[in-house]
Amino acid sequence: MASDTTQQMLETARRAAEATRQLADQAQSYSDQLAQVAAAASSHGLTGGVDPVVFRLAIFALAVFVGYYVVWSVTPALHTPLMSVTNAISSVIVVGALLAVGVDPNADASGGAGWAQWFGFVALGLVSVNIFGGFMVTERMLSMYKKKG
Repeated sequence: MASDTTQQMLETARRAAEATRQLADQAQSYSDQLAQVAAAASSHGLTGGVDPVVFRLAIFALAVFVGYYVVWSVTPALHTPLMSVTNAISSVIVVGALLAVGVDPNADASGGAGWAQWFGFVALGLVSVNIFGGFMVTERMLSMYKKKG
């Protein structure tokens, strides 16, 4: 009986991995198409028309959509490993936020260093909540598999 459950979980994990692989292939295809459009625009001298901020916001919006579809296609059996990866990514963000908080405010005459410190502090707070919540959820998921008695 336990081997049947294990086989079902493995099959579910395989299907989820295949769905994620297909989503990654689609994202790669979209990325390749965007690169071709950018190369065509560059060759025709059209690169000056797009503001870099707008371009970065478009990339961010695409990342949000891809992330949404990847996360919602994960089965509950893979939730705990996904949370572990999310916590690992958040720990990298903590390093970047600490670097932003540690910027010398007098180093930049335009006042950008103050903004960097402020955004670094906000990022540090949000990421800390994310990491703490991730560990709580992971612990709760793992406690469901412990034998009671």
